[in-house]
Amino acid sequence: MAKILCVLYPDPVNGYPPKYARDDIPTLEHYPDGTTLPSPAAIDFTPGELLGCVSGALGLRQYLATAGHALVVTSDKEGANSTFEKELVDADVVISQPFWPAYLTEERIAKAPNLKLAVTAGIGSDHVDLNAAIARGITVAEVTWCNSVSVSEHAVMQILALVRNFVPSHEWAVKGGWNIADCVERSYDLEGMNVGVLAAGRIGLAVLRRLAPFDVHLHYSDKRRLPAETEQELGLTFHPDARSLATSVDVLSIHSPLVPETYQLFNDELLGQMKRGSYIVNTARGAIMDRDAVVRALESGQLAGYAGDVWYPQPPPADHPWREMPYNAMTPHTSGTSLSAQARYAAGTREILEAYFGGTPIREEYLIVHGGHLAGTGAVSYSLGGTASPGSSGQ
Repeated sequence: MAKILCVLYPDPVNGYPPKYARDDIPTLEHYPDGTTLPSPAAIDFTPGELLGCVSGALGLRQYLATAGHALVVTSDKEGANSTFEKELVDADVVISQPFWPAYLTEERIAKAPNLKLAVTAGIGSDHVDLNAAIARGITVAEVTWCNSVSVSEHAVMQILALVRNFVPSHEWAVKGGWNIADCVERSYDLEGMNVGVLAAGRIGLAVLRRLAPFDVHLHYSDKRRLPAETEQELGLTFHPDARSLATSVDVLSIHSPLVPETYQLFNDELLGQMKRGSYIVNTARGAIMDRDAVVRALESGQLAGYAGDVWYPQPPPADHPWREMPYNAMTPHTSGTSLSAQARYAAGTREILEAYFGGTPIREEYLIVHGGHLAGTGAVSYSLGGTASPGSSGQ
């Protein structure tokens, strides 16, 4: 029997939903590159249900109980007296989400001698100290592709929300006003703007494809240049580094993983070199930004707007300055945990567990660390040298 410790975000404040807004969700045949969707032997949930909170338990309760395993599900993850800290000491498997990450630091890993597998129910495993996992022979896996398109849709939504000044306009409507001049004094058309994507992996490329019909000038930067036919198809301008990209565009959408090279990459210096009145949308990792430099850039007018759904740390404290800074369209980390995405990453988590408990290989594309080294997707998306840090989807 194994002990599985699952850390998920809290239930809705009004309780687990007895009914949903829709009766079903679309059925996908495959991911955009042809990769097959998660394929566990079975699932014990209805796609479209709320699975990412404590009551939802990723739909794993019946499966694990039938197999004789012990499942502990909690949202209490901070501090030495948290449920996570107490239950970790004899856990064999830890499951967490980027939206409510359970930080597996070197110190915590040292306190968990039985730990063999850390699963990210979603994409992005920087909340795990990968160096410590490698040293201990722990396998780290995530459900690659499961919510890439989900995040790309959220990024496009936030780009439009900033450029069109949606949030203040909506607030006037809610207040009972008809203040058109107040609404449009910061509203522009996206058409014709230079829009850049930092890291054109699964999410970044999906953003580029969704923006192309808006008749914008598209730019990107990535460690691996896209095929020439893709650049030609979308009319892309390639930039060799983040600085060249950031200083050339009106709108920047960030999709890079959090690695030592990107930690606080956007500081006062780099933000100051961007075009005055630029917009940034960050659905990658909060710690890619210098927190207070973003606030200063918005207050000075260097940035016209900032949006995203990733913070530093997660969840952020009530007095986090991004909650109150001007011209923001921030959301909690929801981009990758739509009900549609949850069905995929819950199924993928079960597929990983079935492989692990059955002694069969976990899908190569799901692997981040395995056999004492970076593996699978991890080998092309992560670099070693940093430690688990409080941010949390690039790929």
